[in-house]
Order: sequence, then structure tokens, then C-alpha cells
Amino acid sequence: MNNVRIVPSLLIFAEVASQKSFTLAAKNLGMSKSATSQQVKRLEEEVGQQLLSRHTRGMSLTSAGRRLLERCELLRDQVDLAFEELACSQEMPSGRFALTIPHSCEKDIVIPALSQLCKEFPKIEPDVLVTDEGKDLIQNNLDVSIYAGELKDSNYRALPIGTASESFCATHKYLQQHGRIVKPDDLLKHQVIATSWQKSPLSVFESSALTENIFVAVDYFAKTNTLPSTLGMVLHDMGVALLPEFATQSAFASGQLVRVLPDYQGCQWPFYMVHRFQGEKPIHVARFYQLAKHYFAKANK
Repeated sequence: MNNVRIVPSLLIFAEVASQKSFTLAAKNLGMSKSATSQQVKRLEEEVGQQLLSRHTRGMSLTSAGRRLLERCELLRDQVDLAFEELACSQEMPSGRFALTIPHSCEKDIVIPALSQLCKEFPKIEPDVLVTDEGKDLIQNNLDVSIYAGELKDSNYRALPIGTASESFCATHKYLQQHGRIVKPDDLLKHQVIATSWQKSPLSVFESSALTENIFVAVDYFAKTNTLPSTLGMVLHDMGVALLPEFATQSAFASGQLVRVLPDYQGCQWPFYMVHRFQGEKPIHVARFYQLAKHYFAKANK
């Protein structure tokens, strides 16, 4: 297969998949709907697999389409970045790239983003501070901060990465030993493990009505100041916890954890990338933002 020849089709497929509409994708691409559709059809013929499932309610990605889209999104970002580099006429970035991140974003978001960033800009030297405490960028000589929660007034630039919700989780073994949890008040009879940002009473929301919260006066069994240690305690059958979806997806998928109180959830947390550059962002900072958004969205699927 001549892979170079199908690159335009890959980019067009990425736009169609992102928009979930041939009409919207064609408009964004400046193409006709029929030409857009033909490109996707040709791509499916080239790879020998169906990528999009068309139905009366619109369209959805097949399993092959989802896998390909992850690669196409990175490809599309790199194409955009190539033109940004030419427009900025910047030299290849080099030297220290200092950032502070919360523990919740370390494993599945920032580390994969940095890995890809270093492949594209091999002369940069990441310097990562992992902490849930807010750090001033200037005072601590930092370039970038990943911030969870509502932003305080700041002179720094903030770019939205995404929003994460929290779900209750526990192991099968813990629930077998301590009993089912059917309603929020049942938490009062269980070993609840708290993260650094959770206080008592705990705010819980019905998933169907996120504006109405329920307060549960939990007497926490254990507390810890990092997300990995909270997750570790839960995985070792020590109790139930309310954790961000992106931190628990793989454990849910493997069966290590089960959802508790599936009709309820915790707060929805906005995540931002904050940087100190007043003018045009350096090209590697702009790329890191793209990658952070990509892996954040991937972790929250």
C-alpha cells in the first residue's frame, strides 16, 4: 500500500469522525459532501475495513475506526504544527521545559504527552514537578502548569484542556466482605477513602440532575494526599473511593474495579493548561497543549 498517497484521506476521515457528520466536515474542509464521502469510502477500501457505521441516527465509529482516529488526530495536529512552525520561523526548541502537574494527570495524560513531545522536539529537556499544590510560574521558574478546578484571577494565560467527572469505585472482594452500596447514605456504613481535595460532608450528584447535590457526612476511614495512593488502597480492597474517571477507566475495563452507585457521581472538574507567555507561545508549548488535550480526551472516553 502506498501510505503517502492516502494521507489526505486520513485527514478527511479524522474531520468526519470528529464532526460525526459528512455535511459539517465538508463545510470545514471547503469540499463538497460527495467528495468528502468518496474520500472516506476510498480509505475504507484501501484498509479493507469499515471505519464508520452509518445509521438512521447518524454515524458512529467502528472499533477499527476508533483505533485509526487516535492516530489521525495526532497526524492532523502535526500537519497544523508544521505550518505554524513555518509561519513563526522559529528554531528547533531546546533546553529546559519546566512544568508542574497534579498527581491525577501524571500517568495517563502528561507522561504520554511528554513522550510524544520529546520525539518531535528531541532537544527539549522536561523538568516535571508533580504536586497538587498551586505553584506560581514566575517564582518557581516554570513554563507551564496543569491546573484542576476553577481558576483564580491570574495574569497568566489559561487554555481549557477538558472536564473530568468522578465515579465511586471499589473491588468485588471489598463489596463481598462489607455489603452492597445502594444509596449515598449507605456510604456511612462503609470504609470511604478520601483524596486530598475531598472533605466531609461529601458532595454527591445524581447523574441525571447535576445541579442538585446531596451532602453525605462521611467519617473517612483513610485519607491520602495523592491520587495513585488512593487508587492503590482501593485496589487492595481497603474501601470505596470517589475518583476521576480517567484514573479508573483501565481498572474498570479489566474488572479490577466495579462502579459503585452508578446513578451518582462527584463534582465535574475543569482542567486547564496555564502558561506564562504573554505573546506567541513557543512552538513546543503549543504542541504540548495539543497533546495534553488529546490524551485527556482519550483517558476520559
